[in-house]
Amino acid sequence: MGSSFNFELRLPPFRTGDYRLRMRTAFISHPDCLLHHMGPYHPERPARLKAIEDELAASGLMDRLERHVAPLATFEQLKRVHTPKYIASLAAAAPSTGFAYLDPDTAMNPYSLAAAYRAAGAVILAADLVIGEHAENAFCCVRPPGHHAERNRAMGFCLINNIAAGVAHAIQAHALERVAVVDFDVHHGNGTEDIFRNNPRVMMVSIFQHPFYPYGGVTGRSGRMVNIPLAAGSNGHAFRAAVNEFWLPALKRFKPQMVFISAGFDAHRDDDLASLNLLEADYAWVTGRIREIAHEYANNRIVSALEGGYALPALGRSVAAHLKVLNEP
Repeated sequence: MGSSFNFELRLPPFRTGDYRLRMRTAFISHPDCLLHHMGPYHPERPARLKAIEDELAASGLMDRLERHVAPLATFEQLKRVHTPKYIASLAAAAPSTGFAYLDPDTAMNPYSLAAAYRAAGAVILAADLVIGEHAENAFCCVRPPGHHAERNRAMGFCLINNIAAGVAHAIQAHALERVAVVDFDVHHGNGTEDIFRNNPRVMMVSIFQHPFYPYGGVTGRSGRMVNIPLAAGSNGHAFRAAVNEFWLPALKRFKPQMVFISAGFDAHRDDDLASLNLLEADYAWVTGRIREIAHEYANNRIVSALEGGYALPALGRSVAAHLKVLNEP
């Protein structure tokens, strides 16, 4: 892929305080994210993005968002969260035809590497837009997802840790001192924890079904790694109780200057890949609580990026519920 990954971000000038130029929610995606696929029966499929865009169009929400095209993340941006050896190994594994399997669940086709670089680039662009006050918050409608990708390992449908790339960019390019990651995917974000476990500038709060893939998150917890396991069959009541009892107090103590969301919607009741029972109202509710934290401590700065969610109608409705709250005045 070589020099094709060179990209210089150019943002339009912005006058602080001119809220006529500040859109509430940026929507960032790229057609490359539709070209990545891992086989005809794989649940992490291009139709996920189409289901989201169809629902946003049908609900009228898309007309209230400002669309941006995701750039390619650069090598320098990615090596903040992945080792150079790992980044090179992905490029070496990329096939010219067919599929290359990195683990039994995670494959690359000829377009996967570009899609992964776009997905990470979307979150990096989102951080620039929000910190630069070109948007109050942003949603990255991208794939492949990222929160299982560890510093040295692809797994769980994930190649590059998109959220981690954005968090590291906010810290290193914008000198933020405290950044929170909120992960409500049904699977524990082991990759994000692996990358930031020893970084005092980052707090991670998460819920996930346990025991369940990737079978971690319950050891090594700390005041900055607030991982709350939920038993199979848990519903919105248990989810909201965990948020109120564990997440919100931890976030208030940490006082984040920015919040990133690993927005997985596979804890939905209709999603057959897991066994939690959340509904669209639960995703709207938690988005509201996150906005309250961001308003109090982070100048309203939120960047959200798509992770899981495989029941297409439920995915579209859940993302719409999430974005409706993000886009509220």
